[in-house]
Amino acid sequence: MTTTRLVTTAPPASVRRPRRPRDADAPPPSIAPGPAARAFGIIALVVATLYFLVPVYWLIVAATKNNADLTSTFGFWFADWNLDTNYDSLMSWTQGLFWRWVGNSMLYSVSAGVIGTLFAVMAGYAIAKFAFPGKRIAVGVIMAGLLLPVALLTVPLYIEFHALGLTNTIWAIIIPSAVSPFGVFLGMVYAQSSVPTELLEAARIDGAGEARIFFTIVLRLLGPAMVTIFLFIFVATWNNFLLPLMMISSQDLKPVTLGLYGMVSYFSPDKGAVMLGALLGVIPLVLLFFTLQKYWRSGLAAGAVKG
Repeated sequence: MTTTRLVTTAPPASVRRPRRPRDADAPPPSIAPGPAARAFGIIALVVATLYFLVPVYWLIVAATKNNADLTSTFGFWFADWNLDTNYDSLMSWTQGLFWRWVGNSMLYSVSAGVIGTLFAVMAGYAIAKFAFPGKRIAVGVIMAGLLLPVALLTVPLYIEFHALGLTNTIWAIIIPSAVSPFGVFLGMVYAQSSVPTELLEAARIDGAGEARIFFTIVLRLLGPAMVTIFLFIFVATWNNFLLPLMMISSQDLKPVTLGLYGMVSYFSPDKGAVMLGALLGVIPLVLLFFTLQKYWRSGLAAGAVKG
């Protein structure tokens, strides 16, 4: 009589049921946050979200009200719709120059952002990958620039630009705004972690010059950091008020921040029109952040992991 034996074999690894993504991405139990820590994190995120979104919501509501409704109605809900009237008042108060001021802010911010980003990554790359006399001094000066308040330099900058005859010109805004110690620092950190020295040596062996290596290889690798630097310079230039106040006197060259200040400085301003101008003036920043946010996040993570 023949005896039949049943042999059970484990399924091959290729057909095993994969782990669920949630289990694969979850932290080990030893470091996983407890219920209290998780609840605290959710509450903190909700509070932070409200902190940033509530002023924007209030600005949208205030832009639709007139002076009387701003003081007599609930601040976080709409009253009589005066958006068209506020827009007409905005154009009248600014003598039709509001959109020109927005264009000036765009010109100053984009120009300073492009020029400042290019020079920042060039300087950061040079500090990270080249040995030269005074390298430590250069790094120290950059770090000191990070701690120096920008407002402290406004008066000396005005004196210098006045001596050069550049006050009341676009260069009085673009040139100072293009200097970014933080951009140089971020470019230096990102170049150290993202630009392999072996790749540079291989390019030099193949006969490539330093300029060609930088513009054809290094700039591609520094893309995320460049987006982050550009955003910081763009926002800082767009929101800058003291520098244009000192440098610009012509109505045609004012940025939107200085122009709206001129409206507020009147004896009895149309506050609804001012709120509408502030809302329209912040829309380009919101669109820019939403467009470049994925590159911005990756740039902020530069140097977070060393390997």
